[in-house]
Amino acid sequence: MTQTGERSHWTVLRETCQIMALLDVSGFSSFSGFGKHRQAQLVDRPNHYSFGAKSQEFAVPVGVDPSTFLKSCNCEDGVSIDMNHGTTTLAFKFRHGVIVAVDSRASAGSYIASKEANKVIEINPYLLGTMSGSAADCQYWERLLAKECRLYKLRNKQRISVSAASKLLSNMMLGYRGMGLSMGSMICGWDKKGPGLYYVDDDGTRLSGRMFSTGCGNSYAYGVVDSGYNEDMTVEEAYELGRRGIAHATHRDAYSGGVVNLYHMKEDGWIKVCKEDVSELIHRYRKGMF
Repeated sequence: MTQTGERSHWTVLRETCQIMALLDVSGFSSFSGFGKHRQAQLVDRPNHYSFGAKSQEFAVPVGVDPSTFLKSCNCEDGVSIDMNHGTTTLAFKFRHGVIVAVDSRASAGSYIASKEANKVIEINPYLLGTMSGSAADCQYWERLLAKECRLYKLRNKQRISVSAASKLLSNMMLGYRGMGLSMGSMICGWDKKGPGLYYVDDDGTRLSGRMFSTGCGNSYAYGVVDSGYNEDMTVEEAYELGRRGIAHATHRDAYSGGVVNLYHMKEDGWIKVCKEDVSELIHRYRKGMF
């Protein structure tokens, strides 16, 4: 056998071994049913979450069994993986629209994963969503919501209402209730009815209100915003109230920090007002207090 022939032979043998290993990991017992089973998998398994699917589920790689993996993480006292999250977000309606203010610290337990995480998801020019809980869950579902809102506009030749957008997100969460999602989001926007503000969480809870705050620093933020909130306040007063609420919450809550990202939802769409370091804001407020 020539040198080229030997190299070709060993290449084929190596590739055959790799395929056999993949089949073993994926649960296939032989080559005989490979083509038929693989075709069925491609047809039956969804590429993403779809409202039209009979069984609403995530598409996972062949051979991966999430339930078995989660069982391996269990101990006598429950699940041994403890995912701690920390954040502070707030939003409130007033005469000139909706103010959205968030911190930027992304934490993984006691570890600060990022100081520059933007916890406001820009769904479209007239809709904003906030993130608290698992960053991956919030980003995935709210980006999926952005896709559904875009499809709604293409089909109906008009923007989706804030109420309908929040209802879509709530319906998504209801399909996965009790399956370990971690999300507390505020959907803010402006439609034909004016400014809208809704709270949606991973249990499918959907609430409409004038003021919401989420995350482990929300009690501090509520105290500040409650003391200074007035529906008829000016735009600058609303900006300052949002900044102050997040700054004081980050000062008291160890899992919140970074910068304040402040947005203003107006009739002609949202604008990003500022991005300010919370440490500088705290020093500024302390000088004004004493």
